[in-house]
Amino acid sequence: MPQILPLVAPGSPGADLVVGQDGGAAVRRTVLPGGVRVLTEHMPGLRSATVGAWVGVGSRDETSGHFGSTHFLEHLLFKGTARRSAMDIAEAFDAVGGEANAATGKEHTCYYARVLDTDVPMAVDVIADMVTSARLDADELETERGVILEELAMNDDDPSDVAHEQFATAVFGDTPLGRPIGGTPQAIRSVPRDAVWEHYRQHYRPETLVVTAAGGVDHDALCAQVAAALTDGGWDLPPAAVPASRRAGGARGATAEGVELTVRRPTEQANVIVGGTCLNATDERRFVLSVLNAALGGGMSSRLFQEIREKRGLAYSTYSFASGHAETGMFGLYAGCTPARVDEVTALMVVELERMAQEPMGEAELARSIGQLCGGLVLGMEDTGSRMSRLGKAELVHGELLDIDESLARIRAVTAREVQDLAGELASAPRSVVRVGPFGD
Repeated sequence: MPQILPLVAPGSPGADLVVGQDGGAAVRRTVLPGGVRVLTEHMPGLRSATVGAWVGVGSRDETSGHFGSTHFLEHLLFKGTARRSAMDIAEAFDAVGGEANAATGKEHTCYYARVLDTDVPMAVDVIADMVTSARLDADELETERGVILEELAMNDDDPSDVAHEQFATAVFGDTPLGRPIGGTPQAIRSVPRDAVWEHYRQHYRPETLVVTAAGGVDHDALCAQVAAALTDGGWDLPPAAVPASRRAGGARGATAEGVELTVRRPTEQANVIVGGTCLNATDERRFVLSVLNAALGGGMSSRLFQEIREKRGLAYSTYSFASGHAETGMFGLYAGCTPARVDEVTALMVVELERMAQEPMGEAELARSIGQLCGGLVLGMEDTGSRMSRLGKAELVHGELLDIDESLARIRAVTAREVQDLAGELASAPRSVVRVGPFGD
């Protein structure tokens, strides 16, 4: 039978929640002293594991004077601790053939490493040291300021990145979700070391920390390693402490009216995105949205690909996308095309969305879209990194962990009528359009 792991805090720290998964894997969740949450998925037969340390803070949590601090910390935690230099951290993973990296989002930050199962204790110790004891050295901060500015410049040279960044700003407006995850060049240049330090001390605490691991990992051993490493890092772990509450959701917001924005760049091709707000990350209809997205712009057989590329030859790349946050989400249709055909392509994308709202999908298209999602879900779970990420997002975002069979069942339960109804909501919502390319006045 499909199983669901309800990720609610047990009656007391240290209590376990356990649920079986596909292929003999098992997920366990423990709340350690201090409110630290540890989730593991033991995958029999694997000699590798991916370990991640998640902090429930993202770019949307930055306050005035601290803008850019979240992304800054993603870089600076690799630049040294009280016990390790930046070189020590790099050598620790290189010496065992491991990989270490980090990612910043709008609502969380993750530091992770993929190593052999025998090297998991080392990975836990190094990552915990980074999370608890980062020096944020002033000289290193200034060096990294230049690195981040180069990263932002690189992204700004990619017109498709610019289009997506500007689209988020157009949809969410002057709100924390509308700010760039990486910060703006102005914010990165101006944020002082003290502000980054304050952001670090405020948000990097035991009750906000979630440690997840998947692969050849032993849950009890990992819990002991995490507790010891955090204690060595100087964190106080009171036995009665409880995890921080999950980010509160709410009703889906919407822009008062659609925004049209043109960014002028000397490119050969124009990039255009049209769309607006959508479902939040925990909405029960997120599986309906996945099917809609697959049918509309999720693959070579999708409506956008077939109509715009295959039949008309107007674009090389065209697709749809969706992302969810605590109280709202974003849905968009993208294409890259000749600047002179932007209006035509934009109209065609809107027509396809409206057509989904006006008439139900056929049985064959529905089955194909569901099959695409089911196959992609299973294939995506074939590596430890994907499973580690699934645990972190389940804990921080969804509040439940669906096993693969339950996820597949929810996808297969989607009906053509549900897709049509949701398409109607999206088609009738305020619509924003962002164009990036060599446009004149």
